[in-house]
Amino acid sequence: MNRIIGLTIAAAALLLAGCNTISGMGKDVSSVGHTVSKTADKHK
Repeated sequence: MNRIIGLTIAAAALLLAGCNTISGMGKDVSSVGHTVSKTADKHK
């Protein structure tokens, strides 16, 4: 159980470090959403 919590915290820290800010994370998530949407539209 402690190992799972530790890995989760480490993953969250890496994610936040990569984005630098919550705003940056929002932009990253938005970018992924747009990419998925474009890909889905291409394969209709």
